[in-house]
Amino acid sequence: MANRKQSKALVRKHIFPVRLSDIELDLLRIKSLDAGMSASELMRRNALMRPLPKRLSKISLQTYWELGQIGNNLNQLVKATNTAIKMGCTPPTNPELLRELLELLHQCRRDIASDDVDDDDSEDEEEDDDWEAD
Repeated sequence: MANRKQSKALVRKHIFPVRLSDIELDLLRIKSLDAGMSASELMRRNALMRPLPKRLSKISLQTYWELGQIGNNLNQLVKATNTAIKMGCTPPTNPELLRELLELLHQCRRDIASDDVDDDDSEDEEEDDDWEAD
């Protein structure tokens, strides 16, 4: 079979070095053997053909962070409540209500983390992303 001449745009002439640990290199070699392709081809396909992770807006990230801070405060209340119960004192709050609040907070954080900001509508809204509350 004669070598076919490729377009200059398709010839792979650039090298992109990647640092891997010994374990990562072994895993790469195993995966490439399992897939029946070279390690280079496997990395090229994984890097270029997979969709990128969802990107969150600055507002969503800030909200996610603030909910985490509220969660820390709720955890402190849970600890104080559990300590009061162990000591035989009246707890400062209802423990069941705290559990419900924590679960709602975690659900809100999961919802924020799963939102896809890169919808067709959001391209025009990128400039409006930096607003601050008065």
